[in-house]
Amino acid sequence: MVTLDDLQVRSLGTSTIDSPLALYVGGRETNEYYVGETDRILYDDTLELIAARGVPLEELPTFEAGGPRRKIFFDPATTRVGVVTCGGLCPGLNDVIRAIVLELDTHYGVRDVVGFQHGYAGMVESNGHEIVSLTPEYVARINERGGTILGSSRGAQDPGLIVDRLVELGIDILMVIGGDGSMRGAHNIGAEIERRGLTIGIVGVPKTIDNDIPHIGQSFGFSTAFAKAAESIKAARVEVEAAVGGVAIVKVMGRHAGFIACYAALANHDADFVLIPEVQFSLDGDNGLLSLLSRRVRERGSAVIVLAEGAGQDLIPASDRTDASGNAVLGDIAGFLRDQITKDFANRGQALTMRYFNPGYAIRSVPADASDSVYCTRLAQTAVHAAMAGRTDMVVGRRRHRFVNVPIPFVTSGSHSVSPDGDLWLSVLESTAQPFSMS
Repeated sequence: MVTLDDLQVRSLGTSTIDSPLALYVGGRETNEYYVGETDRILYDDTLELIAARGVPLEELPTFEAGGPRRKIFFDPATTRVGVVTCGGLCPGLNDVIRAIVLELDTHYGVRDVVGFQHGYAGMVESNGHEIVSLTPEYVARINERGGTILGSSRGAQDPGLIVDRLVELGIDILMVIGGDGSMRGAHNIGAEIERRGLTIGIVGVPKTIDNDIPHIGQSFGFSTAFAKAAESIKAARVEVEAAVGGVAIVKVMGRHAGFIACYAALANHDADFVLIPEVQFSLDGDNGLLSLLSRRVRERGSAVIVLAEGAGQDLIPASDRTDASGNAVLGDIAGFLRDQITKDFANRGQALTMRYFNPGYAIRSVPADASDSVYCTRLAQTAVHAAMAGRTDMVVGRRRHRFVNVPIPFVTSGSHSVSPDGDLWLSVLESTAQPFSMS
C-alpha cells in the first residue's frame, strides 16, 4: 500500500537563496487553480479510497506540489545545467528542451546550459560525443521539428563514468528526458552522486509514447501520437469500404499498454475491433475473433481492426531476443493475424480484400500538436522550478490537473496500463460494439 513516505521527494539541502520568481509566489494561497508552496496534493481521489486507509489526515499519501519556490538552492549566476534525451523518439522532445532552456535563461538567469548528444552514451567521454551549448537563440525554433536536436540512444551506461563526466564539466543539475528505463538510469546516477557526497541534482521529465508510466498523469506527446494514429484508422476505413470484403489491420505502438490503440479508436469511431495487451482474445470459436470478424464483414461489408503491437503475444511463439534496452523483442502479431484471417475467409468461401497499415514510426517522429506543446512547456517549467529549488531523484507529472513532483523510485516501481474493468475500455467497447469477451 502506498504511504506518505513513498511520495517524499529528496532535497540536496536547505534553500537559502531568494528566488527571482519569489514575487510570482508571494501572497498566493491554495485555490481552485493554484496549489500553495507548502500544500500537498492527495494521492487518492475518492472518499471511499481515503476512508479505507484509516489514517489521520496528516498521514494520508500526498504529492509535493510542483511550481516555483520563494527560496532556491542553486545560485543562478554560477549554475551549470545539462540536458539529455534518452530512448525512443516522441512528439514534444524539442518542445521540452526549448522550454527548459528558456525558463532557465529568462526567469532564473541561468546562462550556462549544455546538451549531451545521443542519450546516456553521450555522457561517457570515451564515446566521443561533443556537448552542445544550448542558448535561447539555438533552441528558438526547434519546437517546429519532430525528434530531438540532441539525438538519442538506448541502453545503459556506467553511472560512475557519467558522474565523472558531470564533475569534470562542472554540471550542477542534470535534466533527463526519457522513459521508464531512462529514469531508472537517472536514479542510478543519483545514487552514485549521493554515494560520493556531491550536490548535483537529477530531475526528470518522463517520456513514453505508450503512456505507460504510472503516477504522472498523461505523458507528453501521447495526444499527438494517438491523433496521428487516428488518421491511419480513418484512411483504413476509406480503403476497406471501397473494397469487396474489405478488412484492414492498423498496427500501433503499445508493447504492454494499449492506450494509443484505445484513444485512436475513440477519436473517430472507425474501428470495429480493438486488440490490446491487457485483454486476451481467442481466434477460434463462435465468440473468437475470426468468427466475429467474418460476421461483421457479412453484415457491414467491411471491418477495421486496431492492433496494439503487444496484443495477442500468447498466440504466437515467444522470442528470446531483446533490444538494446533489455526489452523482449515482440512476435509479429500483425503478420500472424493477416495469415489467419486470410486462411479463415478462404475456408469459409468468403471474399476478402486485406489492407495493412503500420504508422508506428511516423506517429512518434512528428512535431507536437498545439495541445502537447503547451503541456511540454508546463512540464519543463515545473522541472526547472524543482531543480533550482534543490530537488533531486524525481520526475514531474500532473495528477488531476495539478502539477506534482514525484520520486523516481515510485514511478519506476510499477507500470500503467489499460484496466479491463475501467471506464476507458468500456468506452472502447461501446464505440466499436466489440463483445465484452472474445474468448
